[in-house]
Amino acid sequence: MEYNPFSLAGKTILITGAAGGIGRATSVECAKLGATLILTDINEAGLQETQGLLEGDGHRYLVANLTSQEALDALVADLPSLDGFVSNAGVTKPLPVKFINPDDLERIMSINTFAPIYLTQRLCRKKKFNAGASIVFTVSVGGIYTTAPGNAMYGASKGALQVFMKNVALEMAPKVRCNSVNPGMVNTNLAGRSYSDEDKARDLETYPLKRYGEPRDVALAIVYLLSDASSWVTGHSLVIDGGRRGRRRRLCQRPANGGYGSLGGGLRAAKRYARRARLL
Repeated sequence: MEYNPFSLAGKTILITGAAGGIGRATSVECAKLGATLILTDINEAGLQETQGLLEGDGHRYLVANLTSQEALDALVADLPSLDGFVSNAGVTKPLPVKFINPDDLERIMSINTFAPIYLTQRLCRKKKFNAGASIVFTVSVGGIYTTAPGNAMYGASKGALQVFMKNVALEMAPKVRCNSVNPGMVNTNLAGRSYSDEDKARDLETYPLKRYGEPRDVALAIVYLLSDASSWVTGHSLVIDGGRRGRRRRLCQRPANGGYGSLGGGLRAAKRYARRARLL
């Protein structure tokens, strides 16, 4: 048999946000490495498309709105014992702090923070994790070091999840490991909806590798954390940002031209978004 320390053969893994982006890429890579997958998302058409891309047999999907307490109970009741759990769903909306409103804040916190917390709580309480299981949260560099004008709601939601991850790692050891991946800008619909081409071109210059990440870049890091290759890793935040973190001091300084180092014209972009929403 070919040696592969990253094999997921024999493991049953739950992946949320699996209808597209990083969740879909993670599903595809995990299936290639032998895992049996349970996919969930609110988007059934996307789940069907993802399932059609998977190698191997025995995969299934469950449509669920993870912001609903009743839906969470039903989902967990339908799950077998798990060897892995990838929490991946997320949304964003850039707005300056003075235009934060209850509807947007509650939606972002419900999806990005409360849903993964409540799902993890139920999985632990119902003893769904096998010994040696691994939990991976997709957080963001916005949860640990990056600030950007207009990004307060998203950053707060991811920062809270980051701290939650570390507490889960402490409480669930030694039976279950818990880590996070913290990507920089990745080419997904989540990023594309929020910023103009001009802002993205300016921001791209802050990445030493001169490109944004692809969903597969993050998926392969998640595979590592799910596999036995990371059996002595817990409570860790794996930053995947094309080297951008090494330039964070420079990014925090306001350049002479009056722009902002993080997401270039991020504040201007957030104000434009607010104007379109008739908030200004």
